[in-house]
Amino acid sequence: MSHNLIIAKFGGTSVADFDAMNRSADVVLADSNTRLVVLSASAGVTNLLVTLSEGQEQTQRAFLLEEIRRIQYAIVERLQNLAMIRDKIDCMLKNITMLSDDASLKTSTALTDELVSYGELMSTLLFVEILRERQVDAEWFDVRKVMRTNDCFGHAEPEVATLGEQAASLLKPRLEQAVVITQGFIGSEHKGRTTTLGRGGSDYTSALLGEALKAARVDIWTDVAGIYTTDPRVVPSAKRIDEITFEEATEMAIFGAKVLHPATLMPAVRSDIPVFVGSSKDPASGGTRVRREIEHPPLFRALALRRRQTLLTLHSLSMLHSRGFLAQVFAILARHHLSIDLITTSEVSVALTLDITGSTSTGCDSLLTQMLLTELALLCHVEVEENLALVALIGNNLSRARGVGKEIFNTLEPFHLRLICYGASSYNFCFLVPGEEADNVVCVLHENLFE
Repeated sequence: MSHNLIIAKFGGTSVADFDAMNRSADVVLADSNTRLVVLSASAGVTNLLVTLSEGQEQTQRAFLLEEIRRIQYAIVERLQNLAMIRDKIDCMLKNITMLSDDASLKTSTALTDELVSYGELMSTLLFVEILRERQVDAEWFDVRKVMRTNDCFGHAEPEVATLGEQAASLLKPRLEQAVVITQGFIGSEHKGRTTTLGRGGSDYTSALLGEALKAARVDIWTDVAGIYTTDPRVVPSAKRIDEITFEEATEMAIFGAKVLHPATLMPAVRSDIPVFVGSSKDPASGGTRVRREIEHPPLFRALALRRRQTLLTLHSLSMLHSRGFLAQVFAILARHHLSIDLITTSEVSVALTLDITGSTSTGCDSLLTQMLLTELALLCHVEVEENLALVALIGNNLSRARGVGKEIFNTLEPFHLRLICYGASSYNFCFLVPGEEADNVVCVLHENLFE
């Protein structure tokens, strides 16, 4: 079975309502090798559950619970076998109500994960029913039986070896008998408590299961037909990329392209499993294949954009010919759980941006606590600039190609560049620009380099 097994993952918009679920079911049934289906929660449900987990007043709780019920019941009420599925969903809604009552008294990361997991548990129950109505032998499977993780609630790390063993004994035999529907994003730690894998968790789940079951391919179905040369909402003339390497796709994801999450690809890269990205709304329009190697990758591949960046510039004359200044800066940032994204240095100053991917806060500014700034100020003079945007040109062998800088800088002559990073990676060329100029910069670059 496993040598031609396809795993299909559907995101929140692909299981948002009854019609979306049926379109996704069409995709599953179009290829008999698709035996394992990984689902996100229906669009909007996870955000409502997260809000409940933060502890709400009774009236607000009632409103949020009713909203979750409305989204799921819009699907339930269009099913034929109403009574049985309604009982199951009602039981889950009752559990959500109890947990949100608990959260209103005292919040915790473990409670949050328990609450949030119900989004995936409900969407998978409903999807099984939709397949069964089409006379498909479909089986619901609780992924927490195989997805063992550590107890870092909110961003748990899977135990890959255990997952491999559990998947082989508990999951693989079932794939021979039925199409198995399971949850993305969730797992369980050694005491049996529910955990979540963090941002991009459902894609990560599908790639991890692909690795564990030695799948032939992982298909990720979203609301866009593949990966584009840049965000089509910013540049309507952006072109779809039919084939892309893991390295290029990972770079794009790291620098803000929303289609895939960087961690997602790691299991697929390790096991050399091709990944396909397509649209469940329009599967016939094709998509993007992500694989280890492709023939003749282009010099310039894509443009990625990350908004709301903060630049820290640290000046100190004691940097001059001294040792250990950067080590002190890094130690302070590490104590505040911050990782550095881009960095450039001169003799007496260092400029850096902070990486907030994976941070739950709303932006860099909220990570710059007064305590952090005070600690840095004891070491050096600190300048903070906010509302910048990071533009990344993704390509191949950029640091070894001639004339790359000239081509880019000629195009960017009208714009104010705040920081440039080039040379550390042969896959990207990054620069910071004022936030309000970002869209314009991307449009001009795209026109000159890709059209």
